[in-house]
Amino acid sequence: MIKQTVQDALNEQINAEIYSSYMYYAMASYFDSISLDGFSHWLRVQALEELTHVQKIAGYLNERGGRVNMKAVEAPPNEWDSPLACFEAVYAHECKVTELINSLMDLALAERDHATVSFLNWFVDEQTEEESNTDAVVQKLKLVDGNKGGLFMLDREMDARTFVLPAELTGVF
Repeated sequence: MIKQTVQDALNEQINAEIYSSYMYYAMASYFDSISLDGFSHWLRVQALEELTHVQKIAGYLNERGGRVNMKAVEAPPNEWDSPLACFEAVYAHECKVTELINSLMDLALAERDHATVSFLNWFVDEQTEEESNTDAVVQKLKLVDGNKGGLFMLDREMDARTFVLPAELTGVF
């Protein structure tokens, strides 16, 4: 049985992951509105990935005899000043999520909940990848700043991203 403190914290993380998905869909809409379909596609894939995180955490809570408690999701912003500003917000958000995962890990360690520590290791690794990927986009956008041809080439690159459903979630979605 999972401790209530850990269950509550994981439920908060579910809410944060749903917010992330919601925000990435808002960002995808922003890019649709300025005809950068590749950026929009990249963010829709990211939004789907966040929902797989929700499912992983919910499945873990259920497996440990816990209960998923859904909460209201805050509305995300809908406008950004530029593609660069939008992706700087993505990067900042992923850094915030990393802090949330680190706090969850600290709690699991303090509660001596080794199963949750093991479970969270995947998220620790995932956040390292998320920060690296989003920072790479920010750096590329800085390189093409003011160069519309470069922006369109980057948009085409962003469109190549694919969504891969984690094997353990096959049959869940």
